[in-house]
Order: sequence, then C-alpha cells, then structure tokens
Amino acid sequence: MARLNPKILNLSDGERDQLQQLINRHNTPQQIALRAKIIVMGSEGQNHREIARNLDINRQTARLWRNRWLETEGKELSIEQRLQDSERVGARPKFSMEQVIELFALACSPPSDYGRPISHWTARELANEIIKLGIIESISVRHVGRLLEEAELKPHQSRYWLTPLRTKNLTQKLKILLVYTSMRLSGIFRENVQYPLMK
Repeated sequence: MARLNPKILNLSDGERDQLQQLINRHNTPQQIALRAKIIVMGSEGQNHREIARNLDINRQTARLWRNRWLETEGKELSIEQRLQDSERVGARPKFSMEQVIELFALACSPPSDYGRPISHWTARELANEIIKLGIIESISVRHVGRLLEEAELKPHQSRYWLTPLRTKNLTQKLKILLVYTSMRLSGIFRENVQYPLMK
C-alpha cells in the first residue's frame, strides 16, 4: 500500500521571511519557534518523519502543526497568531454569577446580621454561612478565598465601599455588586485603580 505524502506548504516570500524572523529572534517563545521551523521545513518538501527526526520531536506534532497551518490559510491572522495554540474550552463554571454575587454581598455584610458572634468574616465563616443559607450546596474555604481575592474583596474591612452605611436591604447590595462585577468582567476597572472606603 502506497503511503500518501503530506500536503506541500506553499509559502509566500513574505510568510517565509516572517517565519525565519520568528525562528531567529531571541525573544520568540520556544514553542512558537519550533512551530515556525516545522512550517518552514514542510514548505521545503520534508515529510512528517523527516521533520520529526531533524527537530527531535514526535511525528504527530509535525502533522498537527502542518494541518493547523493549512486550516488557518486564507484567514486574516498574523503569522504568529497562526502558530498559537487553539483556544481551550475548559470546564463549565461550578457556580452561577448570582451565587458568586450573593457570596460577595454576604462578605460585605456584618456577621452580626447573620447571628455570628464574630467581628469580621473569614473565608471559613463565609463558606459555612453560604452553605447554611442554601445559596451554594458546597464550597471549599480555599475557593471562597480565591473568589474574594479575584474581586479584591476583603471582608475584614468592616466599612466597605460596597456596603452603604444605612442599607440593610440585600437587593440594593446585590444591585451594587452586580454593577461592580459586570464592570470588572467587562474590563472597565483597571488593576491599579484604588477604590475609596465609604465613611
């Protein structure tokens, strides 16, 4: 049975020059430089086995990047974008946005409102209380800490800007948190902006 030769990669002079620049540049990530070498060698007529042997890689790696290059042909992508990993889907979030916002609202409320004999929330107390309220079925202390850290919430600060002084209405707090969270997710807030505490 005759073996099929892989498709030849036809590179324009501009593409070949850009690939060679990526290979020669000192600050190009190694993965990108390797992928560029695979494409250049493929355009020179080398098959997967020869590319793999010359670069000391797996044949499947050579095949993957040749095929990926051919798939992205004709798309309006830069050379470097064509050599990037494809986006990974990942696991679905375990908690809904509403549950996370309720956790944030709880973190911004005084523990005494929930019958807790403590002055400030800890991640453990928050995890226990949110499970007790039935908002979340189970959550680890560590995950609560990560969520609070991502939102830059520090429950040990009793007068938080997210907790208006005269507001005990949970829906109003949730509205404030919803606006805050949607702005954070859309990238409106920058990391270096400092938010004043309410007085």
